[in-house]
Amino acid sequence: MVKSGQRIRITFSKGGEIRYISHLDMMRLWKRALRRANVPLAYSKGFNPQPKISIAAPLAVGFTGEEEVMDTLLERPVSLTSFARSVKKQIPPGITLKEVREVYMALPSLQSQVRFAEYTVSPLDDEEIEGKIEALLAAEAIPRERRGKKYDLRPLIDDLRLEGSTLWMRLKHDAQGAGRPDEVLAALGLERAGKAIHRTRLIFASQL
Repeated sequence: MVKSGQRIRITFSKGGEIRYISHLDMMRLWKRALRRANVPLAYSKGFNPQPKISIAAPLAVGFTGEEEVMDTLLERPVSLTSFARSVKKQIPPGITLKEVREVYMALPSLQSQVRFAEYTVSPLDDEEIEGKIEALLAAEAIPRERRGKKYDLRPLIDDLRLEGSTLWMRLKHDAQGAGRPDEVLAALGLERAGKAIHRTRLIFASQL
């Protein structure tokens, strides 16, 4: 880490125009945008140096996000205003820059600080959804299988509730495990098809 550098935290939204790009493509998008913005990126060492950028939590293909968070390290300090102005000119439709701020270089990694993620899912047209939510929250265990591995979904669900025709959920997201909203839908007996899954925010350890 460059002592004279700068760590900038970016909050951005991912809209419907690019909801089908992967996390890897999102990283490529940001690397390209930051390079074209001519900001003094800090690079990793080694045979294939890469810009030092990190997204707090990957967003699954097909999901949109309201307050996605990313850190980037710079070789030297720059004006936040000029940084934001330059970057805004390079990001594609579907990405909106919402906030740019400086954070301490020595802070733990973003990924290690995420504790929960909140989502909304809409529209819901199941007349029995309230009873299904109550049953799911009352369950001692919710056996599921992901990529051939069995696990218990219940400890990953912090809260669920119905808001009109929208399902709101807060799911655990840390080093011990991360709940997926599509798995919650499946456990409720709901099809994902035709439903918009939107991550409204990430909750970090410092916010608890």
